[in-house]
Amino acid sequence: MGQPESRVEKQNELPPGQRLQRGWPVTHYGPVPKFRPERWEFRVFGATADGEKHCWTHEEFGALPYATVLADLHCVTKFSVLGAEWGGVPARAVLELAPPAPDVTHVMVWAEYGFSSNLRISDFTAEQTMFATHRDGELLTAEHGFPLRLVVPHLYAWKGPKWVRGIEYMTADRRGFWEERGYHNIGDPWREQRYSYQEEPGDGPEL
Repeated sequence: MGQPESRVEKQNELPPGQRLQRGWPVTHYGPVPKFRPERWEFRVFGATADGEKHCWTHEEFGALPYATVLADLHCVTKFSVLGAEWGGVPARAVLELAPPAPDVTHVMVWAEYGFSSNLRISDFTAEQTMFATHRDGELLTAEHGFPLRLVVPHLYAWKGPKWVRGIEYMTADRRGFWEERGYHNIGDPWREQRYSYQEEPGDGPEL
């Protein structure tokens, strides 16, 4: 459940094909959603250990254990932001509060407008995977995912959606939004897993 071995010795290095980016460009698909705190809810559902759905209001989620990690962000469009400090709720904290069933193999991360991204459970439980609310000590802006975005530093940034609203535990893999549109099912930047035509047997769900 620790950080993937390929990532430990590569902090602050550029993966193949990436370029160092000064600043933090805004990249996303579709409009920026309007945040309504009274309607906001974070849900954990699907194959939970107790068979129940777990929910937190915005205030309740903000009261969960807060942590920080230093981690890079690698965009599939080939820019990388190195050494950012991300603050928020570690994915492992959510897993402890709402455990998955023993046969869960993947997680679907759900965001505003029905956007989704699938992750292997091993990627979701990695030490640096975090539901981020802050970057470098400041609240995320709406354009960068406020109030909540997932950060999965060892994968391309699209695997960590902005404006996250919940996670679904799954007992079989299923492609998310960009994965259905030709992006690689795993998205490891160190192996340049950008597009689905690069997938090898076992990288994605069977058709």
